[in-house]
Amino acid sequence: MRHRIAVVGSGPAGLTFARVLHRHGHTVAVLERDPAPDARPPGGTLDLHEELGQLALDKAGLSAEFLALSRPEGQAMRILDADGTVLRDWRPRPDDRANPEIDRGQLRDLLLGPLDVQWGRGVTQVVPGARDGVLVHFADGRQETFDLVVGADGAWSRVRSAVSSAAPHYTGVTYVETSLDDVDARHPDLARLVGDGSVAAYGVNRALVAQRNSGGHVKVYAQFRAPVDWHANLDLADVEAVRSSLLALFDGWAAPVLDLLRHGNAFVHRPLYVLPVSHTWTHVPGVTLLGDAAHLMPPLGAGANLAMLEGAELAESIATGATGATGATGATGATGPVELDEAIRAFEEQMWARAGRWAQITTAGLERLVSPDPAEALALFDQVQPS
Repeated sequence: MRHRIAVVGSGPAGLTFARVLHRHGHTVAVLERDPAPDARPPGGTLDLHEELGQLALDKAGLSAEFLALSRPEGQAMRILDADGTVLRDWRPRPDDRANPEIDRGQLRDLLLGPLDVQWGRGVTQVVPGARDGVLVHFADGRQETFDLVVGADGAWSRVRSAVSSAAPHYTGVTYVETSLDDVDARHPDLARLVGDGSVAAYGVNRALVAQRNSGGHVKVYAQFRAPVDWHANLDLADVEAVRSSLLALFDGWAAPVLDLLRHGNAFVHRPLYVLPVSHTWTHVPGVTLLGDAAHLMPPLGAGANLAMLEGAELAESIATGATGATGATGATGATGPVELDEAIRAFEEQMWARAGRWAQITTAGLERLVSPDPAEALALFDQVQPS
């Protein structure tokens, strides 16, 4: 007998969890509301840390494939002030693979591999305590029961309410995202400004950050402190109106920096929400959470890394409990509900402690990066970058 396990969400956390279980010979239902893997843009680029995201990929047996896709040169970082003066220009050594970049789409495809994702299966509610397990309600009206449901469904998780009443709250910081395509050919000056990795310019309570993705694609993020309804009198679908509003917000900044906004295409509003720094819950048998569903924090390089490692660790705990060993293939055997529940409890305690530390770090980091004193951002960069 094998456990009926479902993971809700096909982001980095859910796919890593499913892929590690697959490596250990276990099946898992991956439930994703999107109708197809290419239903929406996959997002920007991620830096995967050696001790977090890269470790998770190693547990999934995907290290070699990751190294072939990743961009170590993407670790480069240039810091400017508002008038365009270069304050720092850090470039990694050729052998530095501490935090190489990989596009989110490439990472998703790497993790998908042989997994059989159930696309178009939006979960509306998860009800623990049913006679035969945990009852999952779907948007199409159907229901299904599982022994374990793992919520990896992001900031606005539908699974979270089964274990916690916590809801994300606005940080006071908003991102507005745009992008540049074929930057090397169409905007060579901006390509040089961004370099191989990222460029960031900091001012009073605002910043402009541009990050190179693969294929000549650059993501640009205007970051600023504002009420969540700052755009109440602005049509966010009106590209030129949004552009004008942002250019006014960054009025007086160096022309090359503002060109990142002048040449951007569509704009996407991304207000930053977080969960309480030390978000925990009373353990509920048969349900747990991973990643943003469990510990939504500011996007400062930790969230996806933590989510992936949590997915890998939870999968290994389940596989080890079921087989009595950690072998990658040929796993057989079963474990009872008590053993499975003990593994989940132990995992949650470990996750809460580590995520709580990172939530404190990233919350403090956001305060310094979008600060009344731009020198705070530079000081933070000097702390985290190697000498």
